[in-house]
Amino acid sequence: MAAPPQDSNTNADDGKPVEQIAQESDPDKDLEQPTAPDQFDERYCTTKWETWAYYAYYIGNNGLSLFNFGPTAFQNLLSQAAGDYGTLYFIGHQRSVESIVLLSNGISFAIQVVIFLVIGSFADFGTWRPSILITLSIIAYAIGFGWLGVHTADKWHIGVGLYIVGLIAYQTTLTFWLAAFPGLARNTPEMKAKADAYTAGIISREEYDYADTMERSKLANIAFYIQSVAEIIILAIIVGIMFRLRVNASDENNNWGLSVLIAFASGVWLLVSLPWFFLEKRRPGQDPKGRNIFLAGLWQLYYAARQIWRLKQSLLYLIGYFLLGDSLNTTVTVIATLQNSVVSYNTLQITYLLIAGIAAQAVGIYGFWSIQQRFKLDTKTMFNAIAVAIILLDGWGMIGIWTQKFGFHNGWEFWLYQVYYGLFVCPWYSYSQIMISEVAPRGHDFLFFSLFSIVGKTSSFIGPLVSSAIIDASPSGNASTPFYFLSGLSAASFAVLAIWLDLKKSRREQELFLQDKDRVGSDNL
Repeated sequence: MAAPPQDSNTNADDGKPVEQIAQESDPDKDLEQPTAPDQFDERYCTTKWETWAYYAYYIGNNGLSLFNFGPTAFQNLLSQAAGDYGTLYFIGHQRSVESIVLLSNGISFAIQVVIFLVIGSFADFGTWRPSILITLSIIAYAIGFGWLGVHTADKWHIGVGLYIVGLIAYQTTLTFWLAAFPGLARNTPEMKAKADAYTAGIISREEYDYADTMERSKLANIAFYIQSVAEIIILAIIVGIMFRLRVNASDENNNWGLSVLIAFASGVWLLVSLPWFFLEKRRPGQDPKGRNIFLAGLWQLYYAARQIWRLKQSLLYLIGYFLLGDSLNTTVTVIATLQNSVVSYNTLQITYLLIAGIAAQAVGIYGFWSIQQRFKLDTKTMFNAIAVAIILLDGWGMIGIWTQKFGFHNGWEFWLYQVYYGLFVCPWYSYSQIMISEVAPRGHDFLFFSLFSIVGKTSSFIGPLVSSAIIDASPSGNASTPFYFLSGLSAASFAVLAIWLDLKKSRREQELFLQDKDRVGSDNL
């Protein structure tokens, strides 16, 4: 429901609200608006069924098919094709299996940057974003089912393509799904009640902003929690399938089991994503004002890059997000290659490890959300705790450079890793997105999510490429050597975020940005 009109509070001479004139005459006055910053349209009010459909999509897009077992199947085929020699000819050079995986990962993320530049405009303008998500999801399903035809070592070249395109499909669908959550959270009946209370003077702007933060945190964290619990059930079914296929009987059975697993997870994704495709309300983005949408998309990226220099706190988070995202994505890939080598690509063993990790993930995300609620902590505090956990993880991996006794060289370490990662690191995937919504000016959510997505993908291919080069340059080909680079990267990102980022300053910068934009008539989107 729209806020009450304010015609009675408007100055007849220049059309400005009286409160705005008072603020301009008194620069020390709080920048609070006379009405709530979020306006409500009953057509786009978030319903219970729409929220649960949103959660259901994430149950399917859990990463099992294309982010977890897809890479395992790919590395498994590479290892079998390389044989005792240990290397394969790839892009002009003989390379180790680990180097090929990291290089393919980097290529995948580089392509994602181009994709976001080309079609990212659809997320910001009109009502096209849901259609893009549906299209990308169909591609993801096709890749998942495509693995049924690739389960022998002689087809490792095809596996490269499935791996690269699969990562692209997974990451892009995840991004366009995430882009919906600020709109969902800010159109809930709870936030409408808070807006009415703020307009009536019952609560302060600070209380309204806190309610907005907690509503976004609730939606993001509950989505992650429900996905984690559902994923355990999916993995339990997968264990039964693996026993039925007797994956331990031979390498051929294990190869086929991995392909069946990927296809099964893709089928689940297809099934549970359908409600979101039908129930999501197509909330309008920005109006391209007569521009071609493609050109408008490129222009809005330029606009965001230009304006973010005025939003210093948003820029600080952009830098920290770039560094920490690069470190985390590469850390996960490096540890996955080490884990696959230690457990010899055994499908059941990898599934058991995932079940342990996801169970810990459910406990971790519920624990983080509960602690934030109980102690009324801000998003930055929770995010910094995750950054410290990532630094400790990289530090443990760095020890493995100098000794084989521990540092991701033993089976028990990967059990410990899965539990630690789930409890203390996995909340990154919700809180990093909540942080983006914290530093994005209202009405520019899609603009800033697009920018952060591109930056995130840029960072994600730099780390793997550097790590691949580090492994290739190591005389022994030590797969743990990238932890030198990753430890420093994690520490640098934590310093940026912990020392300089201030979310209260960010809110004030956003208010000034929006007021100045209205005053000079620079709203060209």
